[in-house]
Amino acid sequence: MIQNKKHNRWQKKKASIRKKVHGTSQRPRLTIYRSAKHIYAQIIDDTTGKTLVSASTLSKGLRDDVKALKAPMEICKLVGKYAAKQALEKKIQHVVYDRNGYLYHGRVKAVADGAREGGLKF
Repeated sequence: MIQNKKHNRWQKKKASIRKKVHGTSQRPRLTIYRSAKHIYAQIIDDTTGKTLVSASTLSKGLRDDVKALKAPMEICKLVGKYAAKQALEKKIQHVVYDRNGYLYHGRVKAVADGAREGGLKF
């Protein structure tokens, strides 16, 4: 029962943020999702509804690097850098950051910092 209340509260925060944050073809939306074990980052063009770039701890290009690292913050920063690298290959430089209802702290902030270090601007 408690988990359901937590989930509902998170869904409300997420919906409130999504009212204000929209991605376009010039500035797509960088959104994240974190689970207990993994973290996912996607760059989405909301006008067409297509995912342009995706990166996670499960991505083929990151599996070996993720296994080598132990600290969750370093892993999240690596995911952000990888997403930025893929975005720059597709000539995406400016994005809108969507924290997806999570507090801008810890792993969520580490992904953003990694994306900034990788060359994305937001």
